[in-house]
Amino acid sequence: MADDGQKQILLIEDDPHIPKMLEIHFRDLGYQLHHELDGAEGLREALDSDYDLVILDIMLPGMDGLEVCRRLRAEKKSLPVLMLTARVEELDRVLGLETGADDYLTKPFSIRELLARIKAILRRVEVVREAAQNNARQAPLHYGPLEIDLHRHRVALDGANVDLTTKEFDLLALFASNPGRAYSRQQLLDLVWGYQYSGYEYTVNSHINRLRGKIESDPANPVFVETVWGFGYRFTDRKDFSA
Repeated sequence: MADDGQKQILLIEDDPHIPKMLEIHFRDLGYQLHHELDGAEGLREALDSDYDLVILDIMLPGMDGLEVCRRLRAEKKSLPVLMLTARVEELDRVLGLETGADDYLTKPFSIRELLARIKAILRRVEVVREAAQNNARQAPLHYGPLEIDLHRHRVALDGANVDLTTKEFDLLALFASNPGRAYSRQQLLDLVWGYQYSGYEYTVNSHINRLRGKIESDPANPVFVETVWGFGYRFTDRKDFSA
């Protein structure tokens, strides 16, 4: 892959007309487009090379896009993924969210809308990168047995590493950086997933449940991520964890 400062974007899509349609627009914006027709081959390319963004169709030969996204999230947690699909069922959108996609666009789509989504994702990546640079000067956060290193994206509980997905880490980092502050589910969607997921508050619940399962000794009686009944969630502001 050429490394000339251009944004490198991988399109995994079995419709050969779409890359031809996108290539000239991407070139004008300084994006270099790479294309794979098969899900399994696209996954291999995404894992073997460094990309700034993956555009991923759901319906693919070889391996479907949801499985590709799951495996990408397991191997490259911070690689942004924009999912495409010709299917409009709400279930597909929810599954895309649950597998860790950063955004979701339904076919047929306008080039203008796709480019706007790509720019928004890449801007968020830059913001996260700048925050990570700032966090490099910040000591890890400690809450009793829980340690959160914002710079290295590492979480440990009683000294043992905790394996979190990108969204689980983003949620925990937001909470732990603002102890005691209550967030509604919609606020969490806006801050962690982006405004376009308005109305999908229940995906926050499932991510909170999985996060609690990894960092709480008793997820039914959480110590760190507390429920604010009738509103949302907050991170504990307690100082003493000896009890």
